[in-house]
Amino acid sequence: MEPTVNMYRCAVPVATVWTAPESARELDAPGLSNPVQLNKWLEKLPYEVRLDLCNGNRVQTQLLYGEPVIVDEVAGDWAKVIAVWQPSKKDERGYPGWVPLAQLSKAGPLEEAGGFIRIKADKAQLWDEDGTPFSLIPFNVILPILDESETLYIVETPDGKKAVRKKDAARAVSVHQFEKKSADEAVELGMGFLDLPYFWGGMSSYGYDCSGYTYNMLKACGHFIPRDASDQAKSGIEVAMGEPDSWRKGDLLFFANDEGTGPVRHVGFYYGDGLLLHSPSTGQSIEVLRLKGSKLEHELCAVRRYGTKEGDVL
Repeated sequence: MEPTVNMYRCAVPVATVWTAPESARELDAPGLSNPVQLNKWLEKLPYEVRLDLCNGNRVQTQLLYGEPVIVDEVAGDWAKVIAVWQPSKKDERGYPGWVPLAQLSKAGPLEEAGGFIRIKADKAQLWDEDGTPFSLIPFNVILPILDESETLYIVETPDGKKAVRKKDAARAVSVHQFEKKSADEAVELGMGFLDLPYFWGGMSSYGYDCSGYTYNMLKACGHFIPRDASDQAKSGIEVAMGEPDSWRKGDLLFFANDEGTGPVRHVGFYYGDGLLLHSPSTGQSIEVLRLKGSKLEHELCAVRRYGTKEGDVL
């Protein structure tokens, strides 16, 4: 008999996935609650404290509202989860980590859905059915459609039936059938997030890390790719690293320490004309950078092409 899979959904706009329950610090409390207080949390994190999310190996990734997870274990107020939409070498089922149980809700069987919506606005208002504002949800949230009016989609959420403006969403018949757009269109989407501060483990329009940025811009163009840079560098279509003239806008450029010989540590989009679009590191913001003369110039270790049928992993 098949083992029972314990499915839950992310029940807050953005839930951070921690390495272990003890990874969260007292000052991280606003990011652990439901309702989550994202801005309050992020504003309280000075540089050194924010950097420790990475250097202290505290944070793994993030979940978006309604995103499905497998719960493998519950320990007190925490759940050990697998983020099934985030491919990873860490677990063949998806990305593993720990989330406060309060930020999850049990996922029952979906009602007969009329397809799905994906939020295409930077952030979108979620409304109660009577028109009362309920909460903000970020870019790339995917939710099942239950009904629609001339201007609204009625969607199923962890908080029951809610509404989203049609102008804030794209529609598809299934999660994996949103319109597929090319990687150069992912770059153009990414340009809309210039100057957004980097956030380690970030997967939302409140802050991305380097691979969270590339993952989400390609997800918004209908392509699911691995979550981490090291995995992204092994998938897709290989492009000749030593032939910059063959690179296309939207190709992913990967970088490693020791002049490109160490483990992959960074990724960004090739913008064309020798430029890189990327989310750099803690204390910096999403930017376009000229590679020549930069620290990254001699750290290039791989070039991969996504945004094509052959480049998809799902």
